[in-house]
Amino acid sequence: MKRIIFVLIAVFSVSLSQAQTEVGGATLPNTLEYGSEKMDLNGAGVREKFWMDMYAGGLYLQSKSSNASEIMKADEPMAIRLHIVSKMITSKRMIDAINEGFENATKGNTAPISTEIAKFKSFFDEQINQEDIFDIVYLPNNGVTVYRNGEESGNIKGMEFKRALFGIWLSDKPADEDLKKGMLGK
Repeated sequence: MKRIIFVLIAVFSVSLSQAQTEVGGATLPNTLEYGSEKMDLNGAGVREKFWMDMYAGGLYLQSKSSNASEIMKADEPMAIRLHIVSKMITSKRMIDAINEGFENATKGNTAPISTEIAKFKSFFDEQINQEDIFDIVYLPNNGVTVYRNGEESGNIKGMEFKRALFGIWLSDKPADEDLKKGMLGK
C-alpha cells in the first residue's frame, strides 16, 4: 500500500511540476485561459532593477514565437503575467515605470493613446503588495483587460494601445532586455 501511495504522489508531483514554470522566485502556470481562449507560456524572465528582482513576467501566446515585432502587431489572443516578487514595488514606482515604458514603446509619441494610458495607469493606483499577480490579457474582440489577483480591474480597447502596451516589454527599448529575451523564449 505504501508503494502505491508513493507512486501516486510521484506521478502527481511530476504532472504538477510540468504544469508550471519557476522563475525569479515565482511560479507561472504553463497555460492561461480567458474566455474560450487558451494561451501557452511562450517564455518568461525577471525584471531586475539595481541587481534586484522586481517581478517575474511571462508572455502567453496561442502559437510560440520569438518575433517581438510580429507579436506586438498581432491581432490574436495573448497575455502577459506579472508576478510581483519584491516589496520595493509600490504603486507610484509601477506607474512611473509604466510612463517610461509607454514613452520607450512609442518613441515618445504617447499623445494618440494618452486617454488609454491614463486609464491603464489607474489600474495600479491601489497599494501593490509582494505576491500580487497582474494578468494583462488581449482578446481581439474585447481589447486589453487587466486582472489583479484574478479580479478584473478594467478594459481598454484599441490595437494602437495594445501594440504600445506589449511594446513595454517587447519593443526595441524594453523595460528589461533580459526579460524580453526570456519572454521570447531565447
